[in-house]
Amino acid sequence: MQQFYDNLPMIMTIVGLGVSILLTGVGSAKGGTMIGQAAVALISEQPEKFGQSLVLQMMSASQGLYGFIVGFLIFMNINDDLTFTIALKCLGAGLLMGLTGYLTAIKQSTLATAGIQILAKKPEHSTKGVLYSAMIETYAIFAFVISVLIIL
Repeated sequence: MQQFYDNLPMIMTIVGLGVSILLTGVGSAKGGTMIGQAAVALISEQPEKFGQSLVLQMMSASQGLYGFIVGFLIFMNINDDLTFTIALKCLGAGLLMGLTGYLTAIKQSTLATAGIQILAKKPEHSTKGVLYSAMIETYAIFAFVISVLIIL
């Protein structure tokens, strides 16, 4: 049991790293799949709208990038002198980015999928779908910035 406590800072740091990358990656992939299915259906009927639909398709991918960057910053803290305080910061930052990134990627993709419907019916209003989806990005950016500040 003592060995577990001796390695607890390392365990906490690795869990923070894993949660940050795993949850944001899963959220981005799931969200991208949702948007992609709608975009593929649209392009099968209106292939000229590929470029516009690609913008919406990429909306939920940013959370995966944020999670990767936070995970990388956490990784940079791994060393033999890892303290409990630093490990707790890494775990907190990883949880914050991972959970927020996962949820915002899913919610953002729901709005981007609706944006595909706007693009299909009224392409002149497709920017509105992008803007609605981008509003959710704000919360992912907040989590990213705070996670980075926690780690640094």
